Amino acid sequence: MMNETIIQANKISLRFPILGTNAKSFRKSLINVATGGKLDKHDKSVSITALDNVSFNFFRGDIIGITGHNGAGKSTLLRVLAGIYEVSSGHININGSVLPLLNINVGMDQDASGLDNIFIKGWLLGFKTNEIKAKIDDIINFSELGEYINLPVRTYSTGMVMRLFFATTTAFQRDILLMDEWLSVGDDKFAEKANLRLNNLMNSAKLIVITSHNKDLINKLCNRVFNMNHGRLYVVK
Repeated sequence: MMNETIIQANKISLRFPILGTNAKSFRKSLINVATGGKLDKHDKSVSITALDNVSFNFFRGDIIGITGHNGAGKSTLLRVLAGIYEVSSGHININGSVLPLLNINVGMDQDASGLDNIFIKGWLLGFKTNEIKAKIDDIINFSELGEYINLPVRTYSTGMVMRLFFATTTAFQRDILLMDEWLSVGDDKFAEKANLRLNNLMNSAKLIVITSHNKDLINKLCNRVFNMNHGRLYVVK
């Protein structure tokens, strides 16, 4: 059903209080460099507005691209859509399940085996144990780790870690795909296989939201493009 609204945001804002800070003595230049957000100063407090009165409707079939400088609020918006952050004001409705491909290394336990880390990552993504078990063989085969899957992750090379967590994160399907930059892992042979897997995920998703500094990539992939600047969202196309 085209034109079905998958995500609707109505005047959402997100503010982070800076605790233990006196507004009169706070250095505005420092906080702007650190966060890129909008600085709000009151008599006895300072806060950063990461999202500022943002509204949008994302529809079934959309591939949404969001560009913007570091600290503009792109990743923060994805974390709101993923349910990691709760908005300070406004309302957001999400019609469908969400798969966040934000930081695929989050949740890694260096001392646990690769197999145990598959379960840890799956649980963090919100999947049940039986759902994870059903994907184990696929994940191991895709990661090309073989018997290394039973060794502690601390014994892995960087490339092995990336293959494991990419294979785990992308083994599951959800309605809404959130990507903070296009994922690229491994050597050319594995990268080709990874790109094919990502494309399959994208083809089966109802909605894709991807942030990137690469405007050419965004314009190539996306039917709708927005630019984020100091927590506000502007239509590009």
